[in-house]
Amino acid sequence: MRETVTCVVAEDEQLFRDALLELLRQEWPALSIVAACDDGGAALEAIGEHKPDVAFLDIRMPGLTGLEVARIATEASPRTHIVFVTAYDQYAIDAFEQ
Repeated sequence: MRETVTCVVAEDEQLFRDALLELLRQEWPALSIVAACDDGGAALEAIGEHKPDVAFLDIRMPGLTGLEVARIATEASPRTHIVFVTAYDQYAIDAFEQ
């Protein structure tokens, strides 16, 4: 039997965070969401604590950006896969370069 896949979601806009959480629950029922954060610092803390399989990070958040969280998280949880989420085209290129 396959292990449960764990994730952290970080999005500062509550409406978008709630929508992403709902979409993940619908499309990936076996996914265990271990933390939903509203800023980069909380996301980094959750990633360090839970060491999730995947982290969905908004690129533009208060405090640490998603890009900064991703850079730092590679040391705290090297096996965590990062998925960047953003509503801003201009940040997509930065995310791909990461």
